[in-house]
Amino acid sequence: MAAKPKLHYTKGRGRMESVRWLLAAAGVEFEEEFIETKEDLEKLRNDGVLMFQQVPLVEIDGMKMVQTRAILSYIAAKYNLYGKDLKERAWIDMYVEGTTDLMGMIMYLPFQGADTKEKNLALIIERATTRYFPVYEKALKDHGHDYLVGNKLSWADIHLLEAILMAEECKPDILSAFPLLQAFKGRTSNIPTIKKFLQPGSQRKPPTDEKFVAVVRKIFNI
Repeated sequence: MAAKPKLHYTKGRGRMESVRWLLAAAGVEFEEEFIETKEDLEKLRNDGVLMFQQVPLVEIDGMKMVQTRAILSYIAAKYNLYGKDLKERAWIDMYVEGTTDLMGMIMYLPFQGADTKEKNLALIIERATTRYFPVYEKALKDHGHDYLVGNKLSWADIHLLEAILMAEECKPDILSAFPLLQAFKGRTSNIPTIKKFLQPGSQRKPPTDEKFVAVVRKIFNI
């Protein structure tokens, strides 16, 4: 039996959370080895397993994979979540890049000073409702399918649901003007593997709080 993928990262969301989402949605069990101190990170670096001295690191299929995008692409392709041809893959990539941009803004919000946090929160809400969510609403409307690409669950859908839930943590009614995205959220949240991941006690990580920000600053010397 193949070994479970092993994820090396902090105990928070960060860049690893989308990897957790994708594996969970694919129904793949995984192990986690948490980086809790600066010394833990230095050990990985000294062991020579971090190609660019950075995490995330995922051990999978005999490889020690780094770089979030490479990890996610591999998992999506391995578990048939990456479209049926090059064109579908291109659409999935475009949609994923959009949600990645939005999620990046949200991810860095807790690390910002009080003087800029309020302004950036307003920018996140503005971008989500005028630049990103209208694209996905239109895609669902134009093709009339349940999913973004090929009428089949893909990485694009899983990433979009993660982004929606992150945006709702910023503003609970952020989907109020997007009925098709509200329906999409309901459908995808009830896919059994995803529903399981959304339950308390799963490997999904909580929103970043001040305590965790302090831990991350210490580990990564920022």
